Amino acid sequence: MARRGAAALALALGLLAVALARVGAQGAALQAPDYYVQETWSREPYYARPEPEPEPFSPPLPAGTGNGEREPRPPESRPPKTATKPKKAPKRERLAPEAPPPGKNSSRKGVRTKSSEKAASDDHSVPVARDEVREGCPPLGLETLKITDFQLHASTSKRYGLGAHRGRLNIQTFRPLNLNWQHLAVPEFQENISRPDFNENQRSDWVTSYKVMVSNDSHTWVTVKNGSGDMIFEGNSEKEIPVLNELPVPMVARYIRINPRSWFDNGSICMRMEILGCPLPDPNNYYHRRNEMTTTDDLDFKHHNYKEMRQLMKVVNEMCPNITRIYNIGKSHQGLKLYAVEISDHPGEHEVGEPEFHYMAGAHGNEVLGRELMLLLLQFLCQEYLAGNPRIVHLVEETRIHILPSLNPDGYEKAYEGGSELGGWSLGRWTHDGIDINNNFPDLNTLLWEAEDRQNLPRKVPNHYIAIPEWFLSENATVAVETRAVIAWMEKIPFVLGGNLQGGELVVAYPYDMVRSLWKTQEHSPTPDDHVFRWLAYSYASTHRLMTDARRRVCHTEDFQKEDGTVNGASWHTVAGSLNDFSYLHTNCFELSIYVGCDKYPHESELPEEWENNRESLIVFMEQVHRGIKGMVRDAHGKGIPNAIISVEGVNHDIRTASDGDYWRLLNPGEYVVTAKAEGFTSSTKNCMVGYDMGATRCDFTLSKTNLARIREIMEKFGKQPVSLPARRLKLRGRKRRQRGEIGRRLCFGTSRSPGGPGTHAVLGS
Repeated sequence: MARRGAAALALALGLLAVALARVGAQGAALQAPDYYVQETWSREPYYARPEPEPEPFSPPLPAGTGNGEREPRPPESRPPKTATKPKKAPKRERLAPEAPPPGKNSSRKGVRTKSSEKAASDDHSVPVARDEVREGCPPLGLETLKITDFQLHASTSKRYGLGAHRGRLNIQTFRPLNLNWQHLAVPEFQENISRPDFNENQRSDWVTSYKVMVSNDSHTWVTVKNGSGDMIFEGNSEKEIPVLNELPVPMVARYIRINPRSWFDNGSICMRMEILGCPLPDPNNYYHRRNEMTTTDDLDFKHHNYKEMRQLMKVVNEMCPNITRIYNIGKSHQGLKLYAVEISDHPGEHEVGEPEFHYMAGAHGNEVLGRELMLLLLQFLCQEYLAGNPRIVHLVEETRIHILPSLNPDGYEKAYEGGSELGGWSLGRWTHDGIDINNNFPDLNTLLWEAEDRQNLPRKVPNHYIAIPEWFLSENATVAVETRAVIAWMEKIPFVLGGNLQGGELVVAYPYDMVRSLWKTQEHSPTPDDHVFRWLAYSYASTHRLMTDARRRVCHTEDFQKEDGTVNGASWHTVAGSLNDFSYLHTNCFELSIYVGCDKYPHESELPEEWENNRESLIVFMEQVHRGIKGMVRDAHGKGIPNAIISVEGVNHDIRTASDGDYWRLLNPGEYVVTAKAEGFTSSTKNCMVGYDMGATRCDFTLSKTNLARIREIMEKFGKQPVSLPARRLKLRGRKRRQRGEIGRRLCFGTSRSPGGPGTHAVLGS
């Protein structure tokens, strides 16, 4: 069977169905009908057919172009890219097919395989290990948006917002849906996933069975058969559970059409899916992956389970022992250590004047892209430091970097069992005891705002280092052990800047994450450092390859382009007790949430491209820790003063010095009036200028002790308890009164009658 270039995609192992978006369809072809091939689809396996005679080289025609058209199509309308030789995924530990491990077959709730068991007994079936399906047959781009909206057609739809472009696996919608559809046509791939969706009314809508049709010219359609009859694929039976269906034999096709046959009673047709395609060798395929991002970095692009993650950390530590240190901040609910890696020219110690930075990922266990980016960043920093990259060398020598790749390893292990396509939107999101770490921190916003709103306050409301409520610290509080470990970690190390990587969106969110008006669910709630947070968020988004691209399709329903790929957390959706707000109000750290991709759990084949998308952003964001002012607060003897308060005029948020008296205050370029004050010392004020060049401005303070502090110091030196001046005055007054009383008691009063007349006189007796 002759094929032309990218037009022929080898498809094998069929339909990962997962219902999720009410879309109507009448099987419209997604590419131009004049996109021709020499033969239509055949059920004969690819390997059983003789190889075609090589044709003279000519650039392949992208799908959808007519005869003779050679101009490349714009990125948004490009056909899905095929992979001739994808990176071979390492084999995972797995049991024999006859004893499937939990979480990878129908033995685990949440992942079921239906058509594969049926096909196993069919004469035309080709036995393929399920792990090979997921590793060797990557998704073709519905969830990652490589398949554009223009390539998805539906026969009917209620409105555009509920059209075929919503038929993507795990791409959410938040509006009531009520549509009927019959076919969903998708070009150049072959596996479909069926999973249920729910809307604001919590309706139960999903497809329970469907047929699959394929075509090479969008005119002639052939139904996938199982023996002599049409094959009926079983869909979903409950919500939020992906179902993998495999075709009985490998197939090659350009178009696929989903034809629902039955759906949930009293519901409407609703389906979301991902298509898995297994690349096959094609001598006429000159297209290859020329439009896909590649990387020259020699890194380990794969998904790492807990054991593999720990091993990778060890390898990096052995490669760069002088700049790395592995430590753990605590344990998960299941007893897995929360490993972190420190990267510094003096690992294990805080250097005076050197800021501390952290990245953390995996608070939601199923958002694994951030986890893998952190492991890739570890390798990259080590390799580039050894290679003498001046930018990386300067960053490592001037910054103490901490990287915590997996904050919720228990949740990740659950998601890892399901795999990239069967993990679902929520499997593994929470901790083992069902807690969302990202929203599990104490709500300090309410404490601050209520105090600010009260009248006749006896003292000024603190705007920083707000104490954690006692109830939160009790053992009976609903607080994850992972959350407590992070709090202790952040209280121990004076972090200046941090980023927590998440998934499911492509945006950088900055605090506050909680609305100030209790009756609202969305409200712009800026911090006093809003101008700084906006810059920090933009520094990441603007250097990401896609975040600020106005042409890219939004992940779900939110379009963040009006703020260039950034958003105030509370204006997006309110969250009480977020990590970002806690860091800002309880520590010196400015924390942001970085959502690195629409697909929470991308296939291994996507990792090189995702690394290229985020590499520059990850480095640029770390460099922002050197923006603003820094310095030392010392006493007259040159000793650092810990916990000295650094205030900036016009910014109602202070920070404090570390144990050695050093501090870092993130600020945008400008001139600031800065005051340093500490208990027992007179305050000092300076004008500090922040320039546009990278590097914090030095702004040191020397504080003198107050007179009272000197008196106390002298009295403590001689072993006497210091007394306050008011008490001393009272004591002196009492002493004077007692002295006057003693004089009075020594006076003797007497009377006598003189010869000259009556009278009295006093005699002073001894």
